[in-house]
Amino acid sequence: MTTLHPEIERITQRIIERSAESRAQYLELIRANRPDGFARKKLTEGNQAHASAGCAVMDKVQLLGASWPNIGIVTAYNDMLSAHQPYETYPQIIRDAARAANATAQVAGGVPAMCDGVTQGQDGMELSLFSRDVIAMAAAIALSHDTFDSTMYLGVCDKIVPGLVVAAMRFGWLPAVFVPAGPMPSGLPNPEKARVRQEFARGNVGRDKLLEAEAASYHAPGTCTFYGTANSNQMVMEMVGLHLPGAAFVQPGEELRTALTREATKKAAAISIAGDYTPAGEMIDERSIVNAVVGLMATGGSTNLVLHLASFAASAGIVLTPQDMAEISAVTPLLCRIYPNSATDVNHFHAAGGMGFLIRELIKGGLVHADARTINGTLADQAMEPFIGADGEIEWREPPETSGDLEILRPVDQPFDKEGGLKLLEGNLGESVTKISAVKPEYRLVEAPARVFDTQGDVKKAYQAGELNKDVIIVVRFQGPGANGMPELHSLTPILGSLQDDGHHVALVTDGRMSGASGKIPNAIHLSPEGVRGGPIARLRDGDPLRLNCETGELNFLGGVEEFNARAPAVHVPNQTDTGLGRELFSTMRAEAGDAASGASFFRFAGMN
Repeated sequence: MTTLHPEIERITQRIIERSAESRAQYLELIRANRPDGFARKKLTEGNQAHASAGCAVMDKVQLLGASWPNIGIVTAYNDMLSAHQPYETYPQIIRDAARAANATAQVAGGVPAMCDGVTQGQDGMELSLFSRDVIAMAAAIALSHDTFDSTMYLGVCDKIVPGLVVAAMRFGWLPAVFVPAGPMPSGLPNPEKARVRQEFARGNVGRDKLLEAEAASYHAPGTCTFYGTANSNQMVMEMVGLHLPGAAFVQPGEELRTALTREATKKAAAISIAGDYTPAGEMIDERSIVNAVVGLMATGGSTNLVLHLASFAASAGIVLTPQDMAEISAVTPLLCRIYPNSATDVNHFHAAGGMGFLIRELIKGGLVHADARTINGTLADQAMEPFIGADGEIEWREPPETSGDLEILRPVDQPFDKEGGLKLLEGNLGESVTKISAVKPEYRLVEAPARVFDTQGDVKKAYQAGELNKDVIIVVRFQGPGANGMPELHSLTPILGSLQDDGHHVALVTDGRMSGASGKIPNAIHLSPEGVRGGPIARLRDGDPLRLNCETGELNFLGGVEEFNARAPAVHVPNQTDTGLGRELFSTMRAEAGDAASGASFFRFAGMN
């Protein structure tokens, strides 16, 4: 058996020791709820009559007789999100598959699912991050009926999977299976889409051409095909074993996709109290979390997962820090290049060998805990790929011995880079993170005057006025969770890309977010403490000399420190960000949200500040 990398072993042990008390308290919580029989036996006759009144007769007999396990479905279906539209038909598929497995299944409830693609650059984006915690609470309401013996979670996109994971951990005495819907077929190549966006930002093409390009990119049911937060979520679910092996990137509408959903239902029944009982909160442990981080770094995944993994871990009593993630990144080779790190998308990655190949290589390199538990056994058992056998049922086979395309997916001894690309940045402006896997080496050091903005709209106005055509570090402050909910600043990408293409050295510094799709622009994001809470970013002024060195992990103000510290910080003046579009309903979340380093959550689990 391959020896575990000493750094991975050291970091894992540090997380275990740091989390000892909170993890013990968490396990005590879920073990106190460990079932000693079917959950519905705890209900009164009236309770159970209500819970089964709307069921088909065949299910009602089993529910009232308490002879089969009952699976609770939590769904994020809506038909506005392309990634979630396929879920419309899943409940019936699951109910039928459950009956075939001597189980019943009910839709316990739905959770909201907003699309960051629709709200990019719009006011609604200020609700996006907090929707993660709302989703966790909505899932908790669905499961609070306490009549389920295992759970199936239907969700894919940016905040939906992280919110569902938090709920799965807080109901950790229940077995959990996550069921993906898969990516849409490849459309207009992502680099071409990015080119048209930049040309529109420059004023060289009209809105008709931009809309044509966008519609050709986002054109069918399924997840967006670039390797942003949604697809990073799917990778993580396979790394921690909450998916069936190889399930993440099978496209909607395929026979294999439907077969995987049926198989996931069989698994949910099999690991319930009626079978090989596998409570999610005990299955997921410190090893699982480290495996998730390694997967993120090996694939060059979204920086949003830095927030979400901290929240995920905390909900299971595990304290994970940005330093842990940066140190894991430093020893994890980059094995994948998927857009924005290259021209290819997740469909190409899947065809080249996909998750089975990746997991096997990470195990071979001693970079993951192969013995970490999964719904399928251990992580070693996840290094498989599904196919439909002659009898129409799911079968499993070893992944290919060699990558189908070495420009997309490589073995552990031939990486694209010796490290994953996530860096922790420190200096006199606070702590932040950056991802450099898509940033060319010549752009990773930027030393330039600051141009300071309070909104991304002001950045766009300055660009259109020609004020940014120079070497510049663009600072966008008051974008943290306590100010306006930490919206993505991804809509600035075309502007920043155009400036860089024009030969300028440009970078972004913000206490907000810039997703994993941000690509080639160096940045310092999730800066903490944030400006609205007294962070140094609030004292920056136009023209201040700054240095961002992504290689060495440095972000500093280069002027006189004494004078800088004596400055009065700028005051955050909400630009209607606290009202309209329901934002006033989230004022408590903004006031109580933790810092970025601990996941920017409204909740207060272990290690969440």
